Amino acid sequence: MLEFIDVSKSFWTGTQRKVILDRASFRVDLGYSLGILAPNGTGKSTLINMMAGLEQPDEGEIYRGCRISFPLGFMGGVISKLSATENSRYIAQLYGLDPDYVEAFCRWTCMLEEYFDRPIGTYSSGMKARFNFALLLALDFDIYLIDEGMPASTDAEFNRRAGGILAERLKKATVIIVSHQAETLERFARKAAVLRDGTLHSFDTLEEAKQLYDYQTQS
Repeated sequence: MLEFIDVSKSFWTGTQRKVILDRASFRVDLGYSLGILAPNGTGKSTLINMMAGLEQPDEGEIYRGCRISFPLGFMGGVISKLSATENSRYIAQLYGLDPDYVEAFCRWTCMLEEYFDRPIGTYSSGMKARFNFALLLALDFDIYLIDEGMPASTDAEFNRRAGGILAERLKKATVIIVSHQAETLERFARKAAVLRDGTLHSFDTLEEAKQLYDYQTQS
């Protein structure tokens, strides 16, 4: 499970303090995927990064009792001067996995052909997104984090291949996805929450969350 207990997070923008979370408490149990609706600019990426441990709260505690992925699209653990081959083998070792398997899996999934042996710093944003997604799928997690703001691939064949693998993973894994559109969440989650002005409002159904979200965005 993943649990936030009285977590607060804010930033100074230069003119005012922007509150992301204000003493928020919630829990995500395995098997119960969660969708979070939040308008753009409210701190969706910050929230996801806190779940992954990439950012720390100002106050409160975050407990991670399972294997939680890095956010889909996060490239912080990848070394730009190294190739996808070298990066996949290096990260496999960090996670205690077979480097041969992780390399072969990523090479087959992201379909970068000869570019797989070239430095990642030479990749386009779409190629980087494909490698990152393949790497995410090569590592086995209990909870997968998805931020709608992360770069996506426009390659149809890759999306079909990677999407099929992800669909199989999600039969036994849990997803936390943040988005400003309810339609994006429907594929992944039934339970939902709304993030607004530092407060996370939790609901048992996406429809209930959507009603509050629509009311707040229209008012």
